Amino acid sequence: MDNEIKTFLFDVLQSIMEIESYFEGKPKIFDDYIKDIKTKRAVERNIEIIGEAINRILKIDKDFIIENAQKIIGTRNRIAHG
Repeated sequence: MDNEIKTFLFDVLQSIMEIESYFEGKPKIFDDYIKDIKTKRAVERNIEIIGEAINRILKIDKDFIIENAQKIIGTRNRIAHG
């Protein structure tokens, strides 16, 4: 596997772990999340990182299989540009 792809996959994993860390020991209640602007912005930033990393992976290797890649990239674009 290409080292650049490995780096982007590591970025995805790091962002997922960071998002999960925001909710450790807390109930996941959507209304609480919406009211917590710092957590909301941090989660959105990590989703942007995930979407961008996946987009770059697919630019390197269009045949690289990532389930729901286009939906993830689309979510990133809605957050970044919406």
